[in-house]
Amino acid sequence: MSAPVIQASALDLTFQTGDGPVHALKDVNLDVQKGDFVSFIGPSGCGKTTFLRCIAALETPTNGTLTVNGMTPDEARKARSYGYVFQAAGLYPWRTIAKNIKLPLEIMGFDRAEQDRRVEQVLKLVDLDGFGGKYPWQLSGGMQQRASIARALAFDADLLLMDEPFGALDEIVRDHLNEQLLELWARTEKTICFVTHSIPEAVYLSTRIVVMSPRPGRITDVIESPLPRARPLEIRDTPEFIEIAHRVREGLRAGHADV
Repeated sequence: MSAPVIQASALDLTFQTGDGPVHALKDVNLDVQKGDFVSFIGPSGCGKTTFLRCIAALETPTNGTLTVNGMTPDEARKARSYGYVFQAAGLYPWRTIAKNIKLPLEIMGFDRAEQDRRVEQVLKLVDLDGFGGKYPWQLSGGMQQRASIARALAFDADLLLMDEPFGALDEIVRDHLNEQLLELWARTEKTICFVTHSIPEAVYLSTRIVVMSPRPGRITDVIESPLPRARPLEIRDTPEFIEIAHRVREGLRAGHADV
């Protein structure tokens, strides 16, 4: 097996605040392999997003080691090893969708022709072909999130970090985007780390589900999914799906009981 894309060992993170230290992560040990779709689930404040931000070099652990493609997170950031999709689409309202997607490419110094080629490519990937000339306010919330995903894909990093990108959307739109995300993952073969509060979403999307405890955030279970990679929404009614969801729920309860 090749080296893990992400490798965390004995990772701790403590924030210093005016009210005293806040222990956000405690003894986190995790390997994420190439091509995995790993979801992180746990109660609010359990460190799911904090761990994602550590991978992205947006937070610095206080103890332990963390590597991304064998590099430190900061080296991986400079090497453009990942794309990051935040909870809100974060599109600039004065730029068209195409120009929003181009923004990181402009910063990175890609020439105009290459920018145009990549924008066209990722708009097709997220089924927004023909919407490049629209402004964010002309798109639905779901379409804006797809544009945000396209922006993260534009420089073709192998790793995609997604921080609860569909949490604010209604259930029908969320189901549709879950299906599209699985199709996108199958086409691109990227490694995806995905934060969610939804048990069905975690089970539907993932090859592995990382269950985390309340603060200080610890990993209480890592569930390997036996589900096939091709997953129609109807798979959520099968005994196999329900059994995995039950294990996730039990892991969340156990994490609360240990606090």
